[in-house]
Amino acid sequence: MAEFNKADFKGVWIVAEHRHGVLHNVSYELLGKGREIADQLKVELAAVLMGDGITPLASQLVAAGADKVYVVDNPMLKYFDDEAYAGVLAQLAEQFKPEIIWTGATAVGRAFFPRVSIKLNAGLTADCTAFELDFEKRDIMQIRPAFGGNLMAKIVTPERRPQMSTARYKVFKALAMDANRKGEIVKPEIKFDSIKVRAKMTDFIQELETTINIAEADVIVSGGRGVGSGDNFKIIRDLAQAINGAVGASRAAVDSGWVPYSHQVGQTGKTVSPKLYIACGISGAIQHMAGMQGSDVILAINKDAEAPIFSIAKLGIVGDLFEIVPALTERIKKG
Repeated sequence: MAEFNKADFKGVWIVAEHRHGVLHNVSYELLGKGREIADQLKVELAAVLMGDGITPLASQLVAAGADKVYVVDNPMLKYFDDEAYAGVLAQLAEQFKPEIIWTGATAVGRAFFPRVSIKLNAGLTADCTAFELDFEKRDIMQIRPAFGGNLMAKIVTPERRPQMSTARYKVFKALAMDANRKGEIVKPEIKFDSIKVRAKMTDFIQELETTINIAEADVIVSGGRGVGSGDNFKIIRDLAQAINGAVGASRAAVDSGWVPYSHQVGQTGKTVSPKLYIACGISGAIQHMAGMQGSDVILAINKDAEAPIFSIAKLGIVGDLFEIVPALTERIKKG
């Protein structure tokens, strides 16, 4: 192992995620938390922006709190590829030596961040919901749910740098955008010839959502095994549309082929924290509850009065969802 000195590493980085020319909100949230930690450590907060034709987005990252933005704008990065993104980020980290690197615990972050940690021989903690700083040791306490959400684990990687984590969406607060905030835009040299990419993008098919994306929604109506079939999910969609909400689902409903995976809420799906979460026919497996228990208000509708979902619900209705949900939808439509 090469000689390693923690003192050589300085600075907090967040890796910005974007899609179709729009920055993902988790990037703004991480800049908010990153600003706090960077100020405590008295170091620079930087964002890493990778893609093709994405340079104009750099100014938004500065306005959101970044002191510096490393921009890697190259046709090789037009479509996300975990090997290409990992190769670029590893080169940047080896060159500039940040002590902390965070990205969102999204499908993108989860795909390429482990590759980077291996290349850098660094520790990686996934799905963090909080960060605490040990100032004297300059160690980050990386906090995340463990054992299905039954306890919170505090993980630290004191012997390696950078300290790497993926963070869940909607757990940190973004700073107010300030167009007058000053920052430096850097375009570092990358050795693309040394990056081996074995996959090739042939086509991109965008899923057309008829309701709001669950990760962005303030209101979510979710269906579980109790809905019974894909056709029956119409009553879930009808209620979601009536209250301008998103359609969610349990893993059982997704595994049965009733709804696409993009609607899955839970430990193996998306973590959500809406203002209102309506669980219809969902018994409350611990993996599902781990992904939605941060909701402000949970309304559970289930015919089984002993269903675990009622243990975390603020409001509960025991009864037949095929009677309750359509009646609720009709009442809402009438105002």
